[in-house]
Amino acid sequence: MTYIISDIHGEYELFCRLMEKIKFSQSDTLISCGDMIEKGKHSVRLAKLLFSMKNAVLLAGNHEYAFLKYYWGLMREATDYELVLCQLQEYFPFDGRLLDWETVDRMEALCYFHETASYICAHAGVPLDRDGHILPLKEATPEQLVYDRAFKEPDVLPKAGKCVFFGHTTSMSLGHGAQITRFLRDGKRGDHVRDYYKIHLDTDAWISGVLGCFRVEDCMEFYVCN
Repeated sequence: MTYIISDIHGEYELFCRLMEKIKFSQSDTLISCGDMIEKGKHSVRLAKLLFSMKNAVLLAGNHEYAFLKYYWGLMREATDYELVLCQLQEYFPFDGRLLDWETVDRMEALCYFHETASYICAHAGVPLDRDGHILPLKEATPEQLVYDRAFKEPDVLPKAGKCVFFGHTTSMSLGHGAQITRFLRDGKRGDHVRDYYKIHLDTDAWISGVLGCFRVEDCMEFYVCN
């Protein structure tokens, strides 16, 4: 089974409970649409866990991208790499001591989108042309994919046949409550991901205490809460 999640934001215990609830196994696949770090107290611990999962597809969100920009800025002036690592550890006030170079390298290697025959995953959304068709993702900049402000709007609906999974803006701030929000195509039942224009995944776990994920094969949602 394939499960898609976004915006875990350092909520390590919630994430582990969610994996237990869905009985996540080596035969399953997890796709994270970014923002695994910051806000919560266990950013590095969570990142290291996710990076250890061989069956996880991990994408960068705006918080990973901000960390990487900070890292690249330090490296441009660096003369002492161990000092750089100490500065990077200070970026995470709660568990930064756990940060090592392997985790930094894995963060730098994150992709910005994931595409299959039925759906696309990105952090903030995907670029559309004036007619609502999805533009080639390989030509999109990281900034477009992690910072997009328009894609969250209910009337912004990609016209291609693929569903877009995204997060970035909390569902609560959009008036949807702490839940996954689906945008169903006209005349569709919702039994398949292609029945949806897009699916918004950010349940604002850091504030709401609710973390959810979506299972692709049967379009079921799963939640845990504090």
